[in-house]
Amino acid sequence: MKLRLHDSWKPYLVSEFNESYFTSLIRFVEEEYKSGTCFPPEDQIFNAFNHCTFGAVKVVIIGQDPYHDDGQANGLSFSVNEGVKHPPSLVNIFKEIESDLGIAYPKSGNLERWANQGVLLLNATLTVRAHQAGSHQKKGWETFTDTVIKTISENKEHVVFLLWGGYAKKKAKLIDAKKHTVLTSGHPSPLSANRGYWFGNRHFSQSNEILKESGGQPIVW
Repeated sequence: MKLRLHDSWKPYLVSEFNESYFTSLIRFVEEEYKSGTCFPPEDQIFNAFNHCTFGAVKVVIIGQDPYHDDGQANGLSFSVNEGVKHPPSLVNIFKEIESDLGIAYPKSGNLERWANQGVLLLNATLTVRAHQAGSHQKKGWETFTDTVIKTISENKEHVVFLLWGGYAKKKAKLIDAKKHTVLTSGHPSPLSANRGYWFGNRHFSQSNEILKESGGQPIVW
């Protein structure tokens, strides 16, 4: 499997590629893709890094697993391909943006438009077996993506990290909160959102205010 990720990340991550855990991980992923259907498509596994270069990172949104149903996952957390029905969590993300910023609910659930502006849409696990949620967890992806988070924290400044739900909140320990901003809330999934832990968090307007205060361009959500 070719490691198709943008050259800007390689100086920071090349040492990981030589680690024994990563070699085992790639071997496992290759076997999984050969023996059955997995998501996202193999050439989109590192899409988060290809649409958002290292230098461009302004906001990091951490998901857990790629979508595992046909045609959904495109390598960006919470994002789905053009024309695909919006999953419930994405529906609630768009509803919060609508109320927070007054932006009309979009037709497309493809979040490449965010990634291209410097939003790293990072799943903790980058691959999954079709229709089997969590099937590629604890194989090494989390070690790799934790390193990505730490690398951003150590080598950049004024990044906004959006940690939604209990799983993502655990990543706060990897982030230097003196250099960066960490915003937390409940997860946008219906279970959490309907209990009042998601709606009204205003993370999108807050992110833009923080970016402007540090001299950066706000995100067109």
